[in-house]
Amino acid sequence: MALHVTSVDAESPAQKLGITEGCTLLTIDGHALADALDYQFYTTPSRFSLEVCKSGARCTLTVEKGEYEPFGCNFKTYLGDDKHSCANHCMFCFIDQLPPGMREPLYFKDDDERLSFLFGNYITLTNLSEREIDRIIEMHISPIFVSVHTTNPELRIRMLANKRGGEVLQYLPKLAAGGIDLNCQLVLCRGINDGDELRRTLNDLLALRPQVGSIAVVPAGVTDYRKGLYKLQPYDKESAAETLTILEEYSYRCREEYGRSIVYPSDEWYLTSGRELPPAEFYDEFAQLEDGVGMWRLYHDTFLEELENYRGIVLPHKMDVVTGTLAGPLIEQSAQALMRKYPQVKITVHQIRNDYFGGNVSVAGLVTGTDIIKQCKGRLQSDLLAVPEVMLRDEKDRFLDDITLPQLSKALGCRTVVIPTDGGGCCKACLSAHKRILRIKKEPN
Repeated sequence: MALHVTSVDAESPAQKLGITEGCTLLTIDGHALADALDYQFYTTPSRFSLEVCKSGARCTLTVEKGEYEPFGCNFKTYLGDDKHSCANHCMFCFIDQLPPGMREPLYFKDDDERLSFLFGNYITLTNLSEREIDRIIEMHISPIFVSVHTTNPELRIRMLANKRGGEVLQYLPKLAAGGIDLNCQLVLCRGINDGDELRRTLNDLLALRPQVGSIAVVPAGVTDYRKGLYKLQPYDKESAAETLTILEEYSYRCREEYGRSIVYPSDEWYLTSGRELPPAEFYDEFAQLEDGVGMWRLYHDTFLEELENYRGIVLPHKMDVVTGTLAGPLIEQSAQALMRKYPQVKITVHQIRNDYFGGNVSVAGLVTGTDIIKQCKGRLQSDLLAVPEVMLRDEKDRFLDDITLPQLSKALGCRTVVIPTDGGGCCKACLSAHKRILRIKKEPN
């Protein structure tokens, strides 16, 4: 194990010691270096011993620097090596259900504890050894986000299609005992890990309080691209309501005992079952927004708050907005509230059915340019189309199907703008859209 240096920061302690591109960092105070987390942890002190290989020769350097001062070495990736890929074949894996022909990176499945700590990615623990669990505890890499799904060892082996799926559950109490905070996720498959199995899982996880700080519970997503995969049945109104009853039972019990919900049903349970979403207080600090927990409530409340407090000039203008079918009623409701207060603004909301994934997926983040073009061509009521940024990839300029914003504009014969996904930002963008219209009309075609 070693780290290969690709560049060194100017005037850094590493440069002053003569470390250059091509050097290899071997150990720090006798600790082998496997990745950037080792590097960051062991270079924190003001003094340490560094074993390095330079031009084929090994030497040991004594490093003196400011405590927490960056040492100054850079590596081929921010992790120091490649991302760890997933070794599971989960019956509900969404990546296995992607249509063919998409960009290659979208098919990569990561299961990397470092990404869990750095970015909140969920991991299943099946990639980890006892040594790596000990390292997490020693370095206090916290919090960790864990895809648990079930605490029944035999059932977890079946769901993950990995023989280690059950045995690694022992890591959860070990991490909790080591003071590592755990944010957990349960992806529920109808008739498999819900019902009594769900109760068992919630009881087991809540027994690890206070280290288990949140448990997000989401229904498995099902697309039409499941040839050769386990046959999953999507939740309907009745089955979603039955599951939500269990989840709310635990949520409200936790609020009574701990002052927090801890168990957080995703918005889909409420929308599918037709039940009213809880108030903002139920979601505490909205810690599981990335899992679609509380997004509807937060959007609704912040949109109306911005609408109430907006003090800018609102000139007459028209615009079209696209969204997914799940959020469609909320976006439509919000647009109507805005137009009642500002009748000079005309907003047309287009709820895009996700035919690209087969029609069963309804979230806005998976809407493609292909479906927008098919369903909006000839139906726009203005020459300005607003696209929520959640529909665009990290580059913020293209959809999942690789269609870019300029291509979308050309196909629909309109201008396009990207608007924030949060309610307050979206409201402000809609109210001030006349400024964008004036600006983009001045831009050359």
